[in-house]
Amino acid sequence: MKALLRLVALVLLAGCALEVFFVARIALAATMDPQSTAFQRSEAWRIATQKGTLRWGQQWVPYSRISDHLKRAVIASEDDSFTNHDGVDWEALEKAWERNQKAEERAAKQQSRARPNAPVRPVKIVGGSTITQQLAKNLLLSGERTLFRKAQEIVLTFALEKMMSKERILEIYLNSVEWGEGVFGAEAAARHYYRKPASQLTPYEAARLAVMLPRPKYFEKLPNSGYLAARAGLITGRMRGAELP
Repeated sequence: MKALLRLVALVLLAGCALEVFFVARIALAATMDPQSTAFQRSEAWRIATQKGTLRWGQQWVPYSRISDHLKRAVIASEDDSFTNHDGVDWEALEKAWERNQKAEERAAKQQSRARPNAPVRPVKIVGGSTITQQLAKNLLLSGERTLFRKAQEIVLTFALEKMMSKERILEIYLNSVEWGEGVFGAEAAARHYYRKPASQLTPYEAARLAVMLPRPKYFEKLPNSGYLAARAGLITGRMRGAELP
């Protein structure tokens, strides 16, 4: 019994130490530009092991040198209540949960009617994460989908909101988010797709980049996607109402 209690105590101590480490990383990032994120390092390792090369395009630029069009486009596309919530949009999470439950139920019914050994189409999971949640996940956590990791993400999201301004959160997010294989941040994305700095993006160019964010590697291979063009047009119209921090 004592051995079990010691084990539990060690696990709890290790968990607390990890959270302290994460909070220290957030405190450091509040004043110093992070050189890389957990997600970037994971992707760099994947590319290096699969393709034998290290592909990493990133150039940090300050908030003032990122086009306001891109800031508005990303907020309009990814998190339209960014400036008003406390890090988590509970209503969006609830709606995403309901949509995912319905999608899984439909997939189960289709699978029950399908012939044996027929290929199973994967369920499309809808996210409800805010920009702050996405930053917490990319900056510090792994990409696994578990309830424990989601709980960690929410705790770190609140820490980010407490220790950073909305402007700083958006600055780090735009400088580190993935926009293609080995393409990270607004400056690298603007130069990769449009051969110009992030400060000179037009509203439509910014909207296209914003629409790419949920599936950047997919859209990188489909630059003439009809969905990408149509959705970018819709986001361009919404950008006027996007509130900047």
